[in-house]
Amino acid sequence: MTTEAWPRVARLDAPRVLERIAEITGVRLILEGPAPGGEVGAAFVRWPDGRRSVLTAGRTRSGALADRAREAGVPTARHELTARVDGVRVIVQQRLPGAPPAIVDASLVRQMLRVNDQLAGVLSAAPDPRPAELYLTGDGPGFCLHDPMRGHSERTARLLDWVHEVGADGTHMVGDDLTHMDFHPGNVLVDAGRLSGVVDWDGAVRGDRHFDLVTLRFFLAGTAPALLPLVDDRLALVSARRRRAYWAHMSLRMVDWSIRHHDEATVDRWLTVAERGRAALSAAR
Repeated sequence: MTTEAWPRVARLDAPRVLERIAEITGVRLILEGPAPGGEVGAAFVRWPDGRRSVLTAGRTRSGALADRAREAGVPTARHELTARVDGVRVIVQQRLPGAPPAIVDASLVRQMLRVNDQLAGVLSAAPDPRPAELYLTGDGPGFCLHDPMRGHSERTARLLDWVHEVGADGTHMVGDDLTHMDFHPGNVLVDAGRLSGVVDWDGAVRGDRHFDLVTLRFFLAGTAPALLPLVDDRLALVSARRRRAYWAHMSLRMVDWSIRHHDEATVDRWLTVAERGRAALSAAR
């Protein structure tokens, strides 16, 4: 079934957004061009005084969580301006040094593991009464949609059945850690071999930082499998129940998104990663 059969998330229309920001706030930012990476899009902009920033869409609350991460020693960007444009919250944030990594190597993964350690217990003094939802039995808000997987192919339907089976054992994530929720090499910046920024905190929640390691493992399995032992050493300490729930979420998220936004080769790549991870988890039980 083609991607046109399912709803897609609109990409950021930077020129339109900057015009609306000028109308709403009186601040006229200059568009420098698109920022690399990202599924929804981001853009480099310049303030009238010459400062350079990044325009994205996202949640205002994510700025406070990025601030908490920065207090814990993680390099994150400060929010400089927020506005609601045509029903969407847009953010202008500090531009950090560096760029997305051209090569993902063991040094980068080790630096990302250190970031994960820094987020342990960050939100323990400010508990959120609502546990984070993994959407294993119902649709997420624009992602983790179930119908595309049910209708795309027999393989994706079988994977969805497994996701539902896992979800019957619980669909929430609990914990005191600051959890990024999209922690992979495309959301870090590197400057001269040093991790100089962690970006895209839009989905961040209070939860279990090991979820971020499962996210990282999922991406490495599809792009740099030789590096998997670095992450697996950490995940060996996590219960099988939690690993299954987190892998089920990532399988749903990546395969659904690929069905709706990418080509069949991309669907097959992430579906294969999901299936192999599922098989490994089943064998370990």
